[in-house]
Amino acid sequence: MIVDRNKTAKEILGNPDYLAISYGGYREKSRDIQPTISQLKEDMKILSAMGIKILRTYNVQLQQAPNLLKAIRELKTEDQSFEMYVMLGAWIDCKNAWTDMTPDHEVESEQNAGEIERAVALAKQYPEIVKILAVGNEAMVNWATSYFVRPNVILKWVNHLQKLKTKGELPKDLWITSSDDFSSWGGGDPVYHTKDLNDLIKAVDYISMHTYPMHNSHYNPAFWVVPESEYELPVSEKIESGMQRALEFATDHYESVSNYMKSLGVNKPIHIGETGWATFSNQHYGSDGSKAADEYKSGRYYQLIRDWSTKEKVSCFYFEAFDEQWKDAANEGGSENHFGLINLKGEAKYAIWDLVDKGIYKGLTREGKPISKTYNGQKEDLLSHVLAPPIAAEKY
Repeated sequence: MIVDRNKTAKEILGNPDYLAISYGGYREKSRDIQPTISQLKEDMKILSAMGIKILRTYNVQLQQAPNLLKAIRELKTEDQSFEMYVMLGAWIDCKNAWTDMTPDHEVESEQNAGEIERAVALAKQYPEIVKILAVGNEAMVNWATSYFVRPNVILKWVNHLQKLKTKGELPKDLWITSSDDFSSWGGGDPVYHTKDLNDLIKAVDYISMHTYPMHNSHYNPAFWVVPESEYELPVSEKIESGMQRALEFATDHYESVSNYMKSLGVNKPIHIGETGWATFSNQHYGSDGSKAADEYKSGRYYQLIRDWSTKEKVSCFYFEAFDEQWKDAANEGGSENHFGLINLKGEAKYAIWDLVDKGIYKGLTREGKPISKTYNGQKEDLLSHVLAPPIAAEKY
């Protein structure tokens, strides 16, 4: 079947037939080892079989994003029915970010201009694939202490890209945004409510916001701990109640951003640029911490947020497609290494066991391994590793 494979961002974002996901194809403990075109194609076939049609990437400093676009174009040439689009991220830093010097959050990195230039070049080279440009990733939130910038920097580059569209140097239907924490978009602390942020909200084509109940199970745990009224419930019911509260926590973040945007007299689409739930942690979120990170809870969160976003016609770039071990290379059990729906052994985690049952991965492999289920598909074994959220009296 030949399909219309040149849809616009407006057509695909919020469209339940176009599932979105955050993607990194790195297999090794260092990004110095870039995924090959062949490996990227392998991943694209797996994700396409899952119904994923929009990918989010994070930077164009490294070769993965350009190679990914090349791989997608080749797949589209080989198979007239193949359809995949990209939200291409341009990484933004402050001056002295990631160095042994003190970050200067009032001044942007001299590297930013080159990053934007590379993103523009790729958007021009692959207009049938790149449908969104995102300026920065969590680049305005104050807890990103290594690199955050003030909103005026993001605004500067968003305006630059919008001007290129006006001049015809970029496609007019290419959407421009920034992908950042809900608080950075005005949904949290009033310290973020600045004129530059308000102008940015007016300048972007849509808002891409992040929300992470799992992280907040440690940093802001009031929603997560078991309330006294539920102390006597069975463990399974405590867990399910906690996951429902987690969903409410995330959707409240969405509503808070929406309310702030509307308070400015603006009405634009809002989509979730990132949310996810780690399947393991040996630190803050594990058995000695908030007891949030495990494969069952991750699977429930995936199901709940997908159901909500589909119903509300909100795109959700779920974080993330595959486990990546470079994120916390020194600590194999670090939560950042365990956000994928598929692990490094090519095993589908609980969230997508049903897709294995449906046979969608038939004939597909990752690193030579067919896609199978974690825990050999034994739910009893899976549940043996699951803990209820802490009760209010517990300290962690």
